[in-house]
Amino acid sequence: MTTDVDVADRKPAWRAHGTARRSTHVLRLRVSCALVAVTVLAVLLVPPLVQLDQQAVDLAAKLQPPGWAHPFGTDDVGRDLLLRCVYGLRVSLLVGVVAALTATVIGTAVGAAAGALGGRADRLVMRLVDTLSSVPHLLLGIFIVAMFRPGVWPVVISVALTHWLSTARIVRAEVLSLRSRPFVDAAVSGGASRWRVTVRHLLPGVLPQAGLAAVLMVPHAMWHESALSFLGLGLPTHTASLGTLIQGARGSLLAGQWWPTLFPGLFLILPTLAIAGLAGAWRERINPRRRSELML
Repeated sequence: MTTDVDVADRKPAWRAHGTARRSTHVLRLRVSCALVAVTVLAVLLVPPLVQLDQQAVDLAAKLQPPGWAHPFGTDDVGRDLLLRCVYGLRVSLLVGVVAALTATVIGTAVGAAAGALGGRADRLVMRLVDTLSSVPHLLLGIFIVAMFRPGVWPVVISVALTHWLSTARIVRAEVLSLRSRPFVDAAVSGGASRWRVTVRHLLPGVLPQAGLAAVLMVPHAMWHESALSFLGLGLPTHTASLGTLIQGARGSLLAGQWWPTLFPGLFLILPTLAIAGLAGAWRERINPRRRSELML
C-alpha cells in the first residue's frame, strides 16, 4: 500500500529526472545551433576572406599530415585540405538545400492534392507514390543522373525527384486529419469551395510539418549527393564536394594517410548531427504531447 510519505519521497527524484532531461535538451539545442552557425559562417566567409586557390597544385607538399601550415593536411596533389573541405561543404549544402526545398514543394503539392480530393484521385496518387517508393532511391537517382552530363544541377534534380515521396505521405496524412476538424466543416457549410478550403485552411495547417520534413531532408540530400559523387556519377572529379573528396582519398587511405578521408567525413557527419538536433527541437515544439513528455 502506497502512503503519502512514499509519494513525497518519490517527487524529488521525479523532478530531478525532469530537470536532467530539460538540461540535456537545452545542451543539445545549443550545441546544434553552434555547429550550424559555424558551418554557415565557414561556407559564407572562408572563400572570400581566404585568398587562396583551392585548386592550386603543389606536388612538393603532397600528402602532408595536419600541421600549422595546413591544419587538415594536404591531398595527393598538395592542395590544402581545409580549404577543399570548406568548398566541398559549400557545394554539398547547396545541393542539399535546393534539392530539399524542391522535393518539399513537390511533396506538399502532391500530398495536399491527394488529401483534399480524396476518393479515386487519392487512391491513384498514393498507388503512384507506393510504386515509386518500391524502387531504391539510390538506384533511381543513378538512372536520373545518367541522363545528364555531370554537374550540380543534375544531382539536384535527381535528389529532388527521388525524395518527395515521404513528404507527400506526411502532408496527405495531415490533410486528412485537418479535414475532420470543425473549422473545415464550418467553412464547407458556409459555401467555401474545395480550392478555397485547401488554400486557406488545409495548406497553412500542414506548413509546419512540411517545413520540418524539408529540414530533415537537407542532410539526407547531402548524403545522397555524396554517395552519387563517390560512385563517380554526380559531380565532376575536379569539383570539390564532400563525396568527390572522399572518393579521391581512397588510395591515400589504403596507403596509411588517414586525414584526406577523415576530415571530409567529419564535415559531412557534424552538420548532419547539428541539423538533426535542430529538427528534433522543432518537432518537440510543434508536437505538444512530445513537449509535455519532455518537461516531465
